[in-house]
Amino acid sequence: MNIPFSNLNQVPRFRKAQVKAVPAAVTAAVTRGVSRWLEDMGYSSLTEFKLGNGRRADVVGLNGSGTILMVEVKSTPEDFRGDAKWLEYVPYCDGFSFAVPPHFPWQILPETCGVVVADAHTATVLRAAAGQRLSSVIDPRL
Repeated sequence: MNIPFSNLNQVPRFRKAQVKAVPAAVTAAVTRGVSRWLEDMGYSSLTEFKLGNGRRADVVGLNGSGTILMVEVKSTPEDFRGDAKWLEYVPYCDGFSFAVPPHFPWQILPETCGVVVADAHTATVLRAAAGQRLSSVIDPRL
């Protein structure tokens, strides 16, 4: 249907919409990119992995030599600032990193942690996770 306009002042003007990404969608995209990256690096990845302390890790990678990498996904600075439970994940892995979307100000993340920037397709390491080997001693009572 064509609507005639008698002059150009009547033509509706559309501004470019300021679309703000939904944090859950950003988290899902970053999680997917991190999982793909881990698999490219030779790791099997698991998401929402429950730890022995009852916490749930966003992404965990395990490779053939038994190295465990844990990645906590943060979609916004507020998400990071409002969550200190990530400290409880560190004892369960050989390396801990945060994964964030490209627009995230990653410099606010702790220097003791790795930083991975990811989208739904891939990920790039900005800062490698500090290595800390888990104890391989098995409790004989188990």
